[in-house]
Amino acid sequence: MNTPRRSLLLGALAAPALVGGARGQATYPNRSISFLIPFAPGGGTDIIARALQPTLQEELNGQAIAMENRPGASGTLAVAQLSRARPDGYTMLMTTVSASAVVPPLLNPPPYDIYRDQTAVVLAGTVPLVAVVPLTSPAQDFDGFLAHARANPGVLNYSSSGVATQQHLTAELLSAQAGLQMTHVAFRGTGQAVTEILAGRIDIAFDTLPTYLPHIRAGRVRAIAVTMPQRVEWLPDVPTIAERGFPGFDANVWYMIMGPGGLPREISARWVAGVNKALSDPSVRAKVRDAGFIPGGGSQEDAANLLRSDAERYAGIIRTAGIRLD
Repeated sequence: MNTPRRSLLLGALAAPALVGGARGQATYPNRSISFLIPFAPGGGTDIIARALQPTLQEELNGQAIAMENRPGASGTLAVAQLSRARPDGYTMLMTTVSASAVVPPLLNPPPYDIYRDQTAVVLAGTVPLVAVVPLTSPAQDFDGFLAHARANPGVLNYSSSGVATQQHLTAELLSAQAGLQMTHVAFRGTGQAVTEILAGRIDIAFDTLPTYLPHIRAGRVRAIAVTMPQRVEWLPDVPTIAERGFPGFDANVWYMIMGPGGLPREISARWVAGVNKALSDPSVRAKVRDAGFIPGGGSQEDAANLLRSDAERYAGIIRTAGIRLD
């Protein structure tokens, strides 16, 4: 006789807890979100994150997305911070292929496991790299730069935002294929490197197109080559490295939103939907493309597959080039 009553009472007590839990999930986020940027302001990571920020804020219940630039250690300091965060969606990251896929396995010990300690969420965009020289350079084109570098072995330098970043790998790949000897100058972020090349203290940079496109358009640096197999729409008159005598030469940088390891799929889905909606908006898409990005989007599975495939591809390149982090 008491059993039905007891069951009804327990059910009534449990119902509010279940509703409260569902409501907590449904209202994510209900406070501001920390959005980590692993390089200094002014680089491609910073540019794409800020381009998507307004729409993402609208899609995430109007909560503020606070951008936090945390440069250092080729971008891995910010990713390491993410890996220690609670997987609740309130600490997220705009990362790059180097910081999340290439550099960590080279460190001893690795600061985080690239598959276990971060969650690939959604691709934000991809960019080619562009080779630029200062206006004071005697090289007027890519062939001229090769001749200049070969005539001055060990004298010229090139910049990057850290060891084993795409800028570094691209320069090393070209050096190996073209027989160049140049000095690597690593900065804490691309913004610092831009300042130095504009001042003529860096001889060449292989860097993301969005970083240098405004300077190219303003005539402050000279673009001499791009790194993808085909010419890019933003610089149709600038040749590819592949067509200047290095068939198959291909380098790019992707930007991806990551969460901590174990991030619930429900939270990931909110970010996937937000990025896809932002990139389907004609005004946002035009802004992203005008800055030099190939818009991303897609599913969480697409992002995870890209992380794994490029981690494996660049590990092979690093072994061949003999790049080490000591």
